[in-house]
Amino acid sequence: MADAKKTFRAIHRFAAIAPRKAHLVACMVRGMPVNDALAALEHSPKRGAFFLRKVLKSALANAGNDLDVDLNALVISDARADMGPLLGGRVRWMPRAMGRATPIHKRTSHILVELQEKQKERKRKGGARGAAAAATESGGAEEATE
Repeated sequence: MADAKKTFRAIHRFAAIAPRKAHLVACMVRGMPVNDALAALEHSPKRGAFFLRKVLKSALANAGNDLDVDLNALVISDARADMGPLLGGRVRWMPRAMGRATPIHKRTSHILVELQEKQKERKRKGGARGAAAAATESGGAEEATE
């Protein structure tokens, strides 16, 4: 049987933050281990860090329901902040120059966090590529010629 990875997700829909602002924080934590990401979000001055921390804790709680998962070995495999609908539509308008009016855009976001278990590192078996890679890592070319 193939080693199937489990993924755990949490989504905050219609978050009252512009996706551009939340996207900065999502890119910051993507690929990080969960504990490091929580620490980074705790000390980040960005407003999106508050929203992402809540969604990350929710995804961790979802993962906690599975007894086979080590919560400390989880990594953020995907973190996104997609655009939601404009809040209130185009109900409110702002006066502009020459008697014109433009709509007030209150942007919302759909924030998604997906967690996955960290891959266990495997040692490479022999072969031309494996031997050459091992030789360059160890610094000698003698091993590659064996």
